[in-house]
Amino acid sequence: MKLADAHVLITGGAGLIGSHLAARLLEQGATVRVADDLSKGSRDRIPEGASFVDADMTNENDVSEAVTEEIDIVFHLAAYTDTNFDDDRTLFEENTEMTYNVLERMTEVGVDKLAFTSSSTVYGEAPRPTPEDYAPLEPISIYGSSKLADEALLSTYAHSYGFTAWVFRFANIVGPHQRGNVIPDFIEKLQDDPTELEILGDGRQEKSYMHVEECVEAMQHVVETAEEDLNTYNLGTRTTTSVTAIADIVADEMGINPEYAYTGGDRGWTGDVPKMRLSIEKLAALGWEPKRSSHEAVRAAARQLIAEIVGASAT
Repeated sequence: MKLADAHVLITGGAGLIGSHLAARLLEQGATVRVADDLSKGSRDRIPEGASFVDADMTNENDVSEAVTEEIDIVFHLAAYTDTNFDDDRTLFEENTEMTYNVLERMTEVGVDKLAFTSSSTVYGEAPRPTPEDYAPLEPISIYGSSKLADEALLSTYAHSYGFTAWVFRFANIVGPHQRGNVIPDFIEKLQDDPTELEILGDGRQEKSYMHVEECVEAMQHVVETAEEDLNTYNLGTRTTTSVTAIADIVADEMGINPEYAYTGGDRGWTGDVPKMRLSIEKLAALGWEPKRSSHEAVRAAARQLIAEIVGASAT
């Protein structure tokens, strides 16, 4: 489907990916509504021209206000992640509840197109590069389990209830305004002490990083090009970046040379997949590939985040 003239709802649209997606679609002529409870995102990130609904997607009344009959497609991004939520049961139950609420309301009002942000965590510790048809899917985190449960719901709605669904299994998405992940974490630590940087794990964790600008470009391309009932695509880069390499890039961009202090172990936290690289051959066959490597995405995001974080503290 073409998005330029579409009425689009983005749940979680005040976050990193949602706000960039909203801005991109508005520039192309779409009518955009953002639904967000602002528990993670910021009202300031929502671009001018988008309408806003203050909505908790676990609340059926809020979902009814956000999902109305004039909507052509829902981009469902609202979710808790395992890096910003410490209650595993609530994370799993409320993530899946959000998705079920959105699907039920879409059915009520006759909206049948949904794009969903899943995650590479559904694969668990899989061979690399990991293709979309890799099986069995064995996530090792509650977050990954919740995303896999959501994918199962979408599969059912696509195959049995006349929906068209696009599922995006993301690599690590980075970019401006981001907080609570490795790049801004390193920047904030080095602001406090430029001589030493604590790194979780052994620093050899190695994953694919994709800049948010290319992520939303890829999402649009897939929605406008892939036409199956259920369309599942990895979004990432062909290359990877280690945690130590990220520290090197951040330190270089800040113009400092800290000592590294590793906490030890092969993963940063329980459920962390230490090595991840997604196959993007299916995406490439659809006619789209990222221009930035993983290192280049990290460096671009580091520059943007340093300007934000260091600049804000200087004013």
